[in-house]
Amino acid sequence: MKLACSKMFAVVALVTFVGAAWIPAVYAQEPPKVTRKVLLKQDMTIPDREDVMVVVELPPGSEEGRHTHPAELCVFVQEGTILLESEGKENVTYKAGDAYYVGPGKVHNGKNIGTVTTRLMAILVAEKGKPLSASAK
Repeated sequence: MKLACSKMFAVVALVTFVGAAWIPAVYAQEPPKVTRKVLLKQDMTIPDREDVMVVVELPPGSEEGRHTHPAELCVFVQEGTILLESEGKENVTYKAGDAYYVGPGKVHNGKNIGTVTTRLMAILVAEKGKPLSASAK
């Protein structure tokens, strides 16, 4: 009986040690990253303007971070769900098939609140040669 208790204690101690060693690795994982791919960059007939078409993918649980665009932004949600937080406005959830607009200089953040990757098609009417976005505090 004493031997069985000793073995049981050793097993519990080993499981506890292995579990405790694994926990920091879980918390140390980086959050999923948002990816962006420019599909088209085209001069417009409007002077000093260009159209930029970008595919944005947000894995579940990811977010873009608060940012602005010095451009008109039109977005079509191809797949998934996104929560759009816009400064001075109510948060709005968009799903596949929805579209939305963000005006130039408006602080906003997109969060994937679903369980699948959210895929967006973004079209910006941008000032030629300017950065497409900037971080906001």
